[in-house]
Amino acid sequence: MQDYQAAPDLLKNKVILVTGATAGIGKELAMTYAKHGATVVLLSRDTRKLEKVYDEIEAAGYQQPAFLPVNLQNNDPQQYQQIAEVIEKEFGHLDALVHNAGDLGLLAPIEHFDEETWFRVMQVNVNAEFLLTKYCIPLLRKSKDASILFTSSGVGRQGRAYWGAYAVSKFATEGMMQVLADELESANIRVNSINPGATRTKMRANAYPGEDPNTLPTPAELMPAYLWLMDSKACAKTGQAINARDFLK
Repeated sequence: MQDYQAAPDLLKNKVILVTGATAGIGKELAMTYAKHGATVVLLSRDTRKLEKVYDEIEAAGYQQPAFLPVNLQNNDPQQYQQIAEVIEKEFGHLDALVHNAGDLGLLAPIEHFDEETWFRVMQVNVNAEFLLTKYCIPLLRKSKDASILFTSSGVGRQGRAYWGAYAVSKFATEGMMQVLADELESANIRVNSINPGATRTKMRANAYPGEDPNTLPTPAELMPAYLWLMDSKACAKTGQAINARDFLK
């Protein structure tokens, strides 16, 4: 895995939806996938930041992206159905859905956890992923080589005190990935999860305010793992729980 190198045109003619595409790993994903030929559909709640990433992709000379201002805290199924309808109208199909957006919530014992924060984290990290996936599956079925990628975490594979809603939501994410992988195995849709690990992002800084970010890999350093998961020749399996750190040299 450490020796993996993606072909420059790996994602040519591919349409990839990336959630949380305006900062950190999400922005790096958008730029990287566009660099390798994809038409990236950027999804985030901040229109101004979406426009900025859109402009950066265009300025780099990559394939023109699209963007959708969407607040994943909204639990109305109609919103997610409309997202799929817009993508179908514009592109006719979808080749990959990358669930990158996430809500850290707060670090606290479950005994004292704020209920409103718990429900919000579950909405963004679990319910929104379910709804978006549900309505995008018909579009993914139209692709010859489709992929759904969920973002996991170390605390979603081994529970840890005080990580509360975030950890529980990531356990749910792993479960959703496994169920979907089994359901879609014969549909040419690969379903996997990736744990980025400790990365130099704002979310990590919020969770570990005393940590030196310069000791951590940047989002750009993780991109070989995310490209590998989009490469059906390199990553032919489904139902895998991947660690991005395994790709670091």
